[in-house]
Amino acid sequence: MAVAPSPNITRYFDFRLGLGIPLALMALLLLLDPSGVDFALAQLFYEPGLGFIGRHSFWLEDILHDRAKQAVIVLGVLAIAGFVLSLLLVKWRAWRRPLGYLVLSLALSTSIVTPLKKLTAVQCPWSLSEFGGAQAFSPLLGERPATDSPGRCWPGGHASAGYSLIALFFALRDRRPRLARAALIVALGLGTLFSVGRMMQGAHFLSHNLWTLLFDWLICMLCYRWLLYRPAASSEVEQMPQAVHQLREEAA
Repeated sequence: MAVAPSPNITRYFDFRLGLGIPLALMALLLLLDPSGVDFALAQLFYEPGLGFIGRHSFWLEDILHDRAKQAVIVLGVLAIAGFVLSLLLVKWRAWRRPLGYLVLSLALSTSIVTPLKKLTAVQCPWSLSEFGGAQAFSPLLGERPATDSPGRCWPGGHASAGYSLIALFFALRDRRPRLARAALIVALGLGTLFSVGRMMQGAHFLSHNLWTLLFDWLICMLCYRWLLYRPAASSEVEQMPQAVHQLREEAA
């Protein structure tokens, strides 16, 4: 990683939109029952009598699920190692705060999944009677039917392995704007790929993974606001026209 000096100012970010749009989408998911769309999409991947087409797929289970998750874990370990180096080496000091942000955002984005799964007890598609299972469906805010096998499928866990990488976008946006945009595309692409893979296996509905995306975006954005966002006062901007011009050129 090339060592870059800490920028004097951070680029403007509209937190009203960044916060308002996800919260509005969350409200819509709660007010408008998405189960119709969820079931329609799940039916595309389900064959009566055989089950979900990807349930026993080597590529979906071993590669896209297990190996991909391990790759994200490796990235998290590298971020921790980089943060430790930033505490020890002067030349890494400029990256201390972004690396600390990356470690925190990745940890929070992935660690909230298991407690939420236990709290909500939402069933996986493959467990439902409509898809060859034995459990009854209930909406997210509905009462759970009595069962000895509570669900553990909301929000989407594997999707968080991809969407948590949104943290890379925020970690880089003030230092490497172009690379940050590329990181955002990769994060959204991987999260979507992981989501579709698990839907093909019957592990999640679409709405499960949409919730994961919204949670991860909010976590990464709010951590960015807390740890990295340092907007300059107007007087400071006037004193640094050259730095502002350079940042605009990089963002172009």
